[in-house]
Amino acid sequence: MTPSLTLATAERVLRQIRHDPRTVALLLVVPCALMGLLAWTYDGTPVFDRIGAPLLGIFPFVVMFLVTSVATLRERQSGTLERLLTMPLGKGDLIGGYAVAFGALAVLQALIASGFALWVLGLDVAGKAWLLVVVAAVDALLGTALGLLVSAFANTEFQAVQFLPAVVLPQLLLCGLLTSRDGLPDVLHAVSDVLPLSYAVDAMQTLTTSVDATSDVVRDLLIVLAFVLGAVLLGSATLRRRTP
Repeated sequence: MTPSLTLATAERVLRQIRHDPRTVALLLVVPCALMGLLAWTYDGTPVFDRIGAPLLGIFPFVVMFLVTSVATLRERQSGTLERLLTMPLGKGDLIGGYAVAFGALAVLQALIASGFALWVLGLDVAGKAWLLVVVAAVDALLGTALGLLVSAFANTEFQAVQFLPAVVLPQLLLCGLLTSRDGLPDVLHAVSDVLPLSYAVDAMQTLTTSVDATSDVVRDLLIVLAFVLGAVLLGSATLRRRTP
């Protein structure tokens, strides 16, 4: 991987996204709108403070997964990847560039959504606010990495969207948001232990209820980051030049 080529790829991707207002709105506005809808729905109840933090991580995760998988597949369908890979540009440079570009957008998305939730909607968490922002950013990075990975296995944009219920929904059901993971059947609990979103939600729930649990949150973050790195490396290894 060559840093200059990776950064050049990231710059190209960011220029393309800048000229697509619908994608920009999906990335930066939709998570805030969803958090606002959640706060409005549970106005006057403690529910928003209880589930708001976990969903603050889940909403950007889902959005980044969808946008990254579709955008990467579109590049392959248009023949852009095939043309780029005839140049002195390796798969690692290409996937690295996409990871940097969408990773930067993921961090920006997390900053905006977290700031909106904390200081506009009044989300109350027991832990440190800055750590909440970090967890939200890492969750968005996870969505980016998994989106890059699944795009290698889809032949059309419709198929890329179909990976959403296959990859994301099982994690939503088993991550501990709907019911405690300790209460799951043994088999499902074992499955949840190998799903990255479980650790992302664990970190958010810890911040919701614990004043000083930084070490536990950092441990969960490191696990999620390991999944991010693994997904990016696997996505680079399985990248195809074009869709058959």
